[in-house]
Order: sequence, then C-alpha cells, then structure tokens
Amino acid sequence: MRKPLSGVASVAKPVEGSKLSAPAAERNRDAIIQILHRFLPSSGIVLELASGTGQHIIAFAEAFPNLIWQPTDIDPSRRQSIDAWAKEAQLPNLNTARPLDAASSGWGQVHAGQNAVLLINLLHLISANEAQCIVQEAGQALAPGGMLMIYGPFLRGGKTTSDGDQIFHSRLQAHDPETGYKDHVDVDDWGRHVGLQSCNMVEMPANNLFLTWQKPAI
Repeated sequence: MRKPLSGVASVAKPVEGSKLSAPAAERNRDAIIQILHRFLPSSGIVLELASGTGQHIIAFAEAFPNLIWQPTDIDPSRRQSIDAWAKEAQLPNLNTARPLDAASSGWGQVHAGQNAVLLINLLHLISANEAQCIVQEAGQALAPGGMLMIYGPFLRGGKTTSDGDQIFHSRLQAHDPETGYKDHVDVDDWGRHVGLQSCNMVEMPANNLFLTWQKPAI
C-alpha cells in the first residue's frame, strides 16, 4: 500500500517524543465514538487498520474498556506514535501496534477471528483495487457475526457533495489519478461480494459517511 500523500492529505505533526498529532483525528473523534456505540459488540477484539497517529484508538480504548483494541499501521513512525500515546495512557485493553499493510493480500487469514474491523479515512488515499482488497481481507478477518466499519468521505452517485470535497478530491487525483473519493455504492457492493451483509450508512459531520456490514453468523 502506498504511504499517505504528504502535502495533499492531512499531515500529522510531532508533538512530544515519538508522538504525532493530526488535527482531523481530534475533530472527528467524538462523533465517531458516538456512532461506535451503535455498532460495536459488547466484548471481543477490534482490529483497527491504518491506525495512524494513535489518537483515535486511544480514545476508543478509553470509551470501550470491555473491548480489546489492536492498532496496526504500515508506517513504522506511525506505530511508534501509537505506542507512545498508549504508554502515556496506560490502558490495559490496548495492545501494542502491529505492522500491517491493509491493502495487501493474505492478512485476513493471519488476523482471523476479529469481532470488529475498523477503518478510518483511508479509502480516498488509495486506489480502487487497493480499497477493494481491504474490504475483501476484512471479510476474511471477521469472526461470524463480526462487524466491518468504514468511515470517511465518499462520492454519492459519482459526485462529491460540497465544493470543499470536490477541491480535495481533485487534488488527490491530480497527485495520483488512481486515488480519490470512492462511491459509497461501489464500496457497499464490495462488502456484499465477499458475503457481508450491509447494515447501515450513517451520515456524519463534514459530509462523511460511516458504512457498516456484518458477517453472517454460522
């Protein structure tokens, strides 16, 4: 998977030691926690893909102490940041960050048995093929009854929903034509194609969406 698009996407900045901070993570954290209350299981393991700076998963582990949270990221500096935030927070339900390229094949079987898989603000930064691979592998990783949850900006009917989104989408595609916003209908179809049952599409602040699927129970 390609690394985040520096200068185009949101950039994390050093704050203390190995810790990085992304303003977007602070802005959308509370809204995501509110919606997670609707979809997370009461217990089990949650695998977060592309955990980034670690700000999100620290807040999630605090908000949902009955769940075990597993952060992952392809970037060593991001994993260092995650672990630095985690060391400060001292949360017993938060595991050490693991290396994982979420857009590569095969990780779903390696990480099988997850009660939930969570992905935040990544699909628009990668190609459609990479995004589809993530959904496919997440389906493999989920335990029966497990939830896949994806948050971020999406196209609706092939179009952006605001001038700001159109500008950002165009900047991403100018940097790399394979990236940019994905249509939520396409992403939902990818989940259905791997046997997941579409649950809800929730409108979120700043024109973002929260998409959910469930793996059928045996």
